[in-house]
Amino acid sequence: MKLIIKMFAVAGVFLLLSSIDGVGVSVDSFFPTAVIAAILLGILSLIIKPVISFFSFPITILTLGLFTFVINALIFWMLGFLDGFYIDGFVAALLGSLFVSVAVWLVDFFLD
Repeated sequence: MKLIIKMFAVAGVFLLLSSIDGVGVSVDSFFPTAVIAAILLGILSLIIKPVISFFSFPITILTLGLFTFVINALIFWMLGFLDGFYIDGFVAALLGSLFVSVAVWLVDFFLD
């Protein structure tokens, strides 16, 4: 149940980011594309993020963990290949990944 709530929270963040001008994230057909993007983000975070984190471990240590934000932004930027989901650039991906991280943290905080 918690996984479904997280998925809808992330989809809601995608819709929120799409409605804010200047962020650089847009969703064409609102709800179905946002839910598919949320599911795809979860799959990418589950499969690709550990591999990238493993190979970038020395850089993460040198930056005291701040390179993790770059990894999250890269995973978020990969969603731009989804039809109907647009990300204008790396800065938009970084902002979007920060908003998604805060939303997932808040869901975890209130459900635990």
